[in-house]
Amino acid sequence: MYSVAPSKIIALGLNYRDHIKESASIRVQGFSNDIPSEPILFPKTPNVLIGSGENIVIPAFLKEYQFEIPRVDYEAELALIIGQRCKNIEVDHAFDVIFGFTCMNDVSQRNIQNSDKAGWFRGKSLDTFGPVGPVIVRMQDIGDPQCLSVECRLNGDTVQASNTKYMIFSIPEIITFVSKNFTLEEGDIITTGTPAGVGQLKHGDVVEVEIEGIGVLRNPVVEEEQEKNSHRVHKGKN
Repeated sequence: MYSVAPSKIIALGLNYRDHIKESASIRVQGFSNDIPSEPILFPKTPNVLIGSGENIVIPAFLKEYQFEIPRVDYEAELALIIGQRCKNIEVDHAFDVIFGFTCMNDVSQRNIQNSDKAGWFRGKSLDTFGPVGPVIVRMQDIGDPQCLSVECRLNGDTVQASNTKYMIFSIPEIITFVSKNFTLEEGDIITTGTPAGVGQLKHGDVVEVEIEGIGVLRNPVVEEEQEKNSHRVHKGKN
């Protein structure tokens, strides 16, 4: 049994060409039609992590902003878990430091992601905004991780369908670049980007991320109730 408890979660943006083409409709700062010359990195904090079957919670405080079109999006991604402390890993040895692979939903609050002057940090790191699962498949059991089908379904309808072979930066290239910048610790998660088809989540939705050889990550979506939030605050004071 392996417990997912990363010291950090490092995510990639714009790692599929078809996702770059749809960037105009997403309207997020930093998105353009240009193919990046090196991986685009951003953090997600460990408080985002939930398992398959748990609720993705749209926070109640978002209503305070009165966004004209509030938008919380799904993003189906292949995630890898680092198996040993490492730094400055060469491409030829990148697979040696991977413990295994799992599905991840890089849930994103687009309004905040687009408006925060500090960048993507807050919109990517709200509680429950990083479902992972349903299992971790070991590196030696996954087959070719650079040729896995990736699919996302919203309420049973397929909304994303691609393959990891279409990544702009391969898994070894990602690990080499990330480990050049940061020391990676055992258990750290790197999530490798999403293909085209991202879209909005709403209360009552069920979103599924399925990756070949791993399984189905399934999460209901709920809005946090103001009443429950208020009750928790009062309970904490007693």
